Amino acid sequence: MSNLQLQNDIEKLLEILPEKINKCVSAQMLDDAIEIVLDLGRVPEIRNSDGSIVYLQTDIVEDKDIEYITSRVQEFTTDNRSGIAGTLHRISAIRNRQGKVVGLTCRIGRVVTGTISCIKDICLQNKSILFLGRPGVGKTTKLREISRLVADELAKRVVIVDTSNEIAGDGDVPHPAVGHARRMQVRQPEYQKDIMIEAVENHTPEVIIVDEIGTEEEAQAARTIAERGVMLIATAHGNTLENLIKNPTLSDLVGGIQSVTLGDDEAKRRSSQKTVLEREKQPTFDIVIEILDRNTLAVYKDTAEAVDYILRGWPIKPEIRKVDKTYEFTAPAPVSVPKTPNVLDKINILDKTIEHPESLKFSFSRQKYVEDVKNYKKIYLYAVSRSIAEKVIERLDLNAEITRNIDDADIVIAHKNFVKGGAKVLSTAEKDRLQIFYVKTNSMAQIQKIIKQALDIAEMNEKQSFYDVTESALDEAKEAIEKILAGVVKDIELKPQNQQIRKLQHELAEQHNLDSTSVGEGENRHLRLRVVGGTDFGQKQES
Repeated sequence: MSNLQLQNDIEKLLEILPEKINKCVSAQMLDDAIEIVLDLGRVPEIRNSDGSIVYLQTDIVEDKDIEYITSRVQEFTTDNRSGIAGTLHRISAIRNRQGKVVGLTCRIGRVVTGTISCIKDICLQNKSILFLGRPGVGKTTKLREISRLVADELAKRVVIVDTSNEIAGDGDVPHPAVGHARRMQVRQPEYQKDIMIEAVENHTPEVIIVDEIGTEEEAQAARTIAERGVMLIATAHGNTLENLIKNPTLSDLVGGIQSVTLGDDEAKRRSSQKTVLEREKQPTFDIVIEILDRNTLAVYKDTAEAVDYILRGWPIKPEIRKVDKTYEFTAPAPVSVPKTPNVLDKINILDKTIEHPESLKFSFSRQKYVEDVKNYKKIYLYAVSRSIAEKVIERLDLNAEITRNIDDADIVIAHKNFVKGGAKVLSTAEKDRLQIFYVKTNSMAQIQKIIKQALDIAEMNEKQSFYDVTESALDEAKEAIEKILAGVVKDIELKPQNQQIRKLQHELAEQHNLDSTSVGEGENRHLRLRVVGGTDFGQKQES
């Protein structure tokens, strides 16, 4: 946006102020201002971004001053917000118990360019992004610039769901700051969820921009949008990812949490209680970005992994990025093949050597395709936790899925304690000669064991092996830390681990203010934990 446009926007704000206030305010005074505050019976004030407040040298605010401003802006919505047509300024009202306006906050809207240069590479990855941060830290400003970037530079179909006209400004014509992005206005905040769905169904967007997801219904609408393959960029109430996980209203945005009962062996291995919290499903947003301040962002590039680490008490550090720095862009990976095998998809991917339409020579291996389909299993569950089973399939990256129809199933997994109640289901399975496997409890360990047995998986894949080894190693470290803090011992040596796991153990010890030192050589290299002040103090690094 040009300086002339910015100057015109400031002039439009000054025009709605009463004369006695207007003559005390200049455009220069508003260079660093966030808002102008007018409260009945008080002196008007200007609040700056550095936290300072300037009290205007004029009379106190009277009823006629409030009325002067409200008569020059559009009607306030149910959330007591209005604006000035053609600008990004927001006028918010404070009312008394009778509904009369007794205070106004005139928020100064600006277009600040360059605020997303440090995350431009992330915005180009076609992944859904959620921004978190305290009020006034610049969430909406970043949404505005991302809208322009994606709509203009990437030429994508972008629709802004604009509650209270925060992003694209007041009036029917969107502000130039959003580029060629289209804008759908929301008449009242409670209708935001409906407009989000309407945007997907009616206007075929590739990207949807939403500000302030704050209710459970809006969170469900966001999941619906993401599941339809639309890139979603939004902000939500909450300062950090950990806050969001603990918020029962919005936790679904990052996968939700559920209480899971572990088996005795699993609970003992984890050194935890039998009932623990785990992520319930795939997150709505692929990436979470915490806005720490106007110039610093904390990026979680894999929301699912970050949530799992936080729930398990594992140390995790987001990538810190500064606004004044740029980061290299990595081209997005090609779209993956759908998990459910499909003959047309298989042929399209495997066919690399069509020489001419008349010859139709395929490099398609029928034997390989038949083998893939043969090994793909559909599992029917009876009285077994579906969410835990899906998590096991996801974690182990198994060639299987859960089906709700027993006629489509290849395998049946049932709860042993509910066999009598499922006599009809099990008799149908036996009639169709389906394999039936039984779990004793609805614990993660038990269900994982039976699914691996049902699919005849002898060894864990590399990803799952690292996941379980890491979990076991960190549990060992936590148990050692508890003994040291309880005064049982002064130092403990842990089992040998690779460098990546040792680094996590170092961070865990550091969080509890303990010294951690790597000792030993090669495969025998391991950590020694001790109270602060012991020998080798401060040697936390890997030498």
